[in-house]
Parts: sequence; structure tokens; C-alpha cells
Amino acid sequence: MKKIVLFFIILFAAQAAFSQGFLKAKDKYVVNAQGEKVLLRGVGLGGWMLQEGYMLRVQGIGQQQHVIKSKLAELIGKDKTEEFYAAWLANHTRKIDIDSMKAWGFNSVRLPMHYNLYTLPVEQEPVAGENTWLEKGFAMTDSLLSWCKANQMYLILDLHAAPGGQGNDLNISDRDPSQPSLWQNEANQQKMMALWKKLAGRYANEEWIGAYDIINEPNWGFEKAEDKNGCAEQQNEPLKKLMVAITAAIREVDKNHIIIIEGNCWGNNYNGIFPPWDTNTVISFHKYWNYNDQQSVQKFVDIRERYAAPVWLGESGENSNVWFRDAIHLMERNEIGWAWWPLKKLGANNPLEVKVPAGYQKILNFWDGKGPKPKSDEAYKAVMELAGNLKLENCIYHNDVIDAMFRQTRSDETKPFQHHVAKADYLINATDYDLGRNRYAYHDRDTGNYYISTGKERTAGNQGHVYRNDGVDISYDAKTDSYFVDHFETGEWMQYTVNAEKQGDYLMTLTVLSKDITGRLNLTVNGKVIKDDFVILNTAGRWQPVEMRSIPLVKGANLIRIKAQNGGFNLKSFKLIATGK
Repeated sequence: MKKIVLFFIILFAAQAAFSQGFLKAKDKYVVNAQGEKVLLRGVGLGGWMLQEGYMLRVQGIGQQQHVIKSKLAELIGKDKTEEFYAAWLANHTRKIDIDSMKAWGFNSVRLPMHYNLYTLPVEQEPVAGENTWLEKGFAMTDSLLSWCKANQMYLILDLHAAPGGQGNDLNISDRDPSQPSLWQNEANQQKMMALWKKLAGRYANEEWIGAYDIINEPNWGFEKAEDKNGCAEQQNEPLKKLMVAITAAIREVDKNHIIIIEGNCWGNNYNGIFPPWDTNTVISFHKYWNYNDQQSVQKFVDIRERYAAPVWLGESGENSNVWFRDAIHLMERNEIGWAWWPLKKLGANNPLEVKVPAGYQKILNFWDGKGPKPKSDEAYKAVMELAGNLKLENCIYHNDVIDAMFRQTRSDETKPFQHHVAKADYLINATDYDLGRNRYAYHDRDTGNYYISTGKERTAGNQGHVYRNDGVDISYDAKTDSYFVDHFETGEWMQYTVNAEKQGDYLMTLTVLSKDITGRLNLTVNGKVIKDDFVILNTAGRWQPVEMRSIPLVKGANLIRIKAQNGGFNLKSFKLIATGK
């Protein structure tokens, strides 16, 4: 009998340990059922239920999903377009994606929902004022929740595209400006309330649903039409009224879950919104392209203190690793949870990069007026290849992004990007410098985009935008199908951890390219300057080998820094060969 009782005690304890209970907003922080603070570290699944044109590199036709879909149907037909979108939804996010996110260090997922996967648009309803529910969106959400539960990760539901569209930034909500917006049609607002009530009723007892983010980035000038995105709005009365009504609809069926609210002006203008009307509320803000100093977040720290309500960085990203590291470090120093944007897209500044098929690039060129119209079969093959490339195993994994978001926020130490060895048959690519922070693993003078703070044009950060997301400028050489360090400017450097089988002198051969100037290079090995002001002659725009002799290495790991004493040359690779001395 004692064994049976002990078994049930252990079983109950195991279940209790697995179940964290519902998240709650309490005393300025998000806590679990045990009252322990929970710092949300998440990522948004942007591009899955709702495509934004920039993620697909679309130019020239408008960037809303419905426009892209319509233009694609003109190329390949309606049926094949539907086939593409079915493959897109099936491949973009799967259990392997959520498993990987957990392994990388995330504890939450933000799901940007498109309402049209859950219900029909107002103008398509067979009976005015009724709601036709579509199983597709609910089934996708159920699957995602099951994957999150299996990984003990919180799922935050985010209505990214509201009925009619919630702002004048058209692509983020797939808004059709020829139809009434969310704010111009009461029926759209009623449908939005009904959708949230339906979702809340379905998930009321699901503990791994972390919160309901009820409206993403509203951006609308209620008082003045010329204030298109609502950044100068002083009252925000329609926004507050709608959020209060949605909260009431949710609370009719769900008293458990956190309600997340967002201000006007892409989530940041809270004039007229406070105080919060529900005791289980989290205040979201979004942060892009500004400085990562205390001033940039102090407004929301003050709001947290004034209203004793948690604040959450609900969306951020789209920048360099330096910016990522600094922003996350700032958030965690202030005990503010965060959700990055996005998990994957066509581009290198996220954990997963979707490869661009050559045929799809032809479609992009055509839409942008830079190429001929592709044949229907060719275009269909290209977009289906693109849909296949969405699968995690077909994406390019950017370990440097994950390293910046997690390890670098807690440590200044560097670590090898690749295992490099000093051998005649081993080529060390210049782009494979160590992982770590700027001024620790490398030094680059232009490391991020801060145009919101500077008021100037967007800066490149990484002028090549390929291979890695650090400040180091990396470009692609199509002739040799390889990457190289470009715009290697005076004072910039990269560090490499290179393993030698024995101590001794080595011959170092670098592959460089210089067009118009004579460069000069500084080489440091294990903290000691070995070559200073070494001349890199003009190579007339061709890759040429340059030799440096008597490079001393110790047995085991060596730290090698290559610095542009006088920049302007490009660096592709180098070798280290023992000379026997």
C-alpha cells in the first residue's frame, strides 16, 4: 500500500513539475502559478499565416499578401496558386521548428494570425452579421500548441491581420484600402470581437497558452487623417474602446489568460489608453532601429512602475547581431521579456534563412519591371521550390544570430565559428572568424542600423547582407561561388582560432584583392604583433596570393588577428603551413 501511495505522490509531483500553470501579471512582472518570475524569451512566426512582401523580397506590385497572391495567380493560375499556399502553410512551421527553438534557448512563441484563416471577411459572409468559422486556422493553432506543450513553451496568440486591417501600414495587416478598414466598419470590429471570444473559449483551459496579444501594431490617425500612423494621436479613443470591448468578450469565456495590449503608432503611442482596465494585463511595445540605451526603454519602465503592470517587448529584430545583443541585454537588465522577429525569411538577419530559387528571382525581377515575364510552368516550379525551401532542414541556419541573442548577452568570451587547423590542405575562409561581440571577436566600424535615433538614412551595418549578420562586411563572389570580406576598412580586424599540431614557424598565404590602393596589414598571434604595416600591393582587381613568413604558432589553439592597418582591400582566405623551423 505504501508503494502505491508513493507512486501517486511521485506521479503528482512529476505532473506538478511539468505544469507551470497559467501565466499571470502580478506586481509588475509575469509570473507562473508558483509566483516565480517568468522572463519570456520568444520569437515570432512572421510570414507563416501572413506574408509580408519584404520577407519575400517583393518589389513593384505592392507588398500585401492578397496582392502577391493575385499577381501569382496571373502567372500560374488560381488552382496552382492555391497549391502553393497550401504547401507554404504546411512547410513554414512544423514541430521540428519548435523543437529547434527550444534547443536554442527560446521559451515562448508568438503566433501572428491572419483572421481570414479563422473566419470569412465581412464582405464575403453569406449572411450579414454572421460569422462563418473556418477550421484551417484553428487546426493550425491546435498543432502549434501541441508542439509548444511538448517543449514546455508558452504560445502567445497575436492577431496580426485584423478584419479590414488596423492601419495605414498596409502590408503588416494585409489591408485592402479599397475596402473599409477595421476603424471604418462596425462589422469588422464585431467580427474581431467574435473571433477573440471564439479563440478564448477554445483555449480557456490551456496552460501553455501564454497570453492573447489582441491587436498588432495599430497605426491610424483618428483625430487627424494626415497623421496616417497615429503617432501624434492624443486620445486614441476608438482604439481603447475596441480593446476594452475585446477584453470583455474574452472574459466572458476565459478568466485565466493574460491580455496583451498595444498602443497606436505601431504599438508605442499609449496616449489616452491608461490606466489598464483588466488586472491581468501586459503592456506591449515594439522597438526597431533606435539606440539600445536606457533612455530608449525608460518610458516603458516608468509605465510599469506607475501602473504596476508588466511590460513586454512584443516585437523587435531586423538588424545586426550587435543590435540584437545590445537590445536583449538591455531588456534583460530591466527584467523585460521579449519576442524577436522573425524566425525565418529570405534574408540573413534571423535564425533561419530561406534560400532563393533562381526561378523565383526571375518572378521578382518581372514584378519589379527588371526582367521578362516567366512562363507559367517555370513560375509554378519556382514557387513550389520556394515552398520546399521553407522547411527547416532546407534553410540556412545562422548560428551567429542565435549566439548573439543568447550567449553574447551574458559573456564577452569568443569561441570558434569553425574548427580551423594549420595545415597545407586546409583553407581558412576569411568570413569564418570567431563568434563573439564587436571588439572581442572582430572590430567593424559600421555595426547596425540606428536611423530612428539618428534621423539619418538607414545604414547598412553589414554592407553585403550575406552569410553572417555581424558588422563585418561580407559579399558573395558568383564566379567562385564563395564569400569574402569586403570593405575592409582601416582599423577593422577579425580574429580566428586556429589549431596547430606542433609548435613552430609557419608560412601564411593570404588571398587578397585590391583595386586602386596599396593596403597595409597588421598580424597579431596570441596577443603579440608579428607583422606590422605589411604591404598589400595593388592586385588590379584580381584575387592574388600574398605570403608572410615566420608566423610562430604554439601547439594547440592560437588566436590570430588580421587587422587592416590601411584598409581598402578585400580578403577571401588564408592558409598556414608548417615550415619545419
